[in-house]
Amino acid sequence: MKGRVRLLLAVVLIAGIVLALSLRGGLDVRTLEHWIQDAGLAGPLVFIALYALATLLFLPGSLLTLAGGALFGPLWGTLINLTGATLGAALAFLVARYLAADWVQGRAGGRLKRLIQGVEAEGWRFVAFTRLVPLFPFNLLNYALGLTRIPFGQYLLATAVCMLPGALAYTWLGYAGREAVAGGEGLIQKGLIALALLAALLFLPRLIARLRRP
Repeated sequence: MKGRVRLLLAVVLIAGIVLALSLRGGLDVRTLEHWIQDAGLAGPLVFIALYALATLLFLPGSLLTLAGGALFGPLWGTLINLTGATLGAALAFLVARYLAADWVQGRAGGRLKRLIQGVEAEGWRFVAFTRLVPLFPFNLLNYALGLTRIPFGQYLLATAVCMLPGALAYTWLGYAGREAVAGGEGLIQKGLIALALLAALLFLPRLIARLRRP
């Protein structure tokens, strides 16, 4: 079973590297919009796959999150962005656990030991905390957590749930930006909602830190 998992992950990783090299430097909102339109009903699935590969291959996810809001709106965009980010985080976790442990340890450095100790002490709660309070770069964190002994199911659930606030805030920001460019109605209201979500996201680390104090 492990041999099949390793083979599948290796194939996905190689395909992703080839795709990333072909896309690097040419990925923008307009390009994504053309791809989504050409894909028709499969557009959301194409976007999710691109987001997952971007997460796996250390490509910037912020552009895709904003683009998701602009292309799909605040609600569907949040769901699609969250699905893509969670899928990418899951693939990176599995790659680190089964294929690339030495490579991840080399890139994570001394911080990896502290992360492993945190997961050993708190389990999924530590994963939830790192998703809400970004102590590690998101893409690297996905790989680093694959080196811990946390069960995959706990990792996946904590990741999906605790990435939701950030996904909602940045997706709405992308949606508000698209509406501003297009001259849609209710721009002030939509802009204020985007600012409120971002303010709440910035305040969240302080709130979590207070809750964690004994």
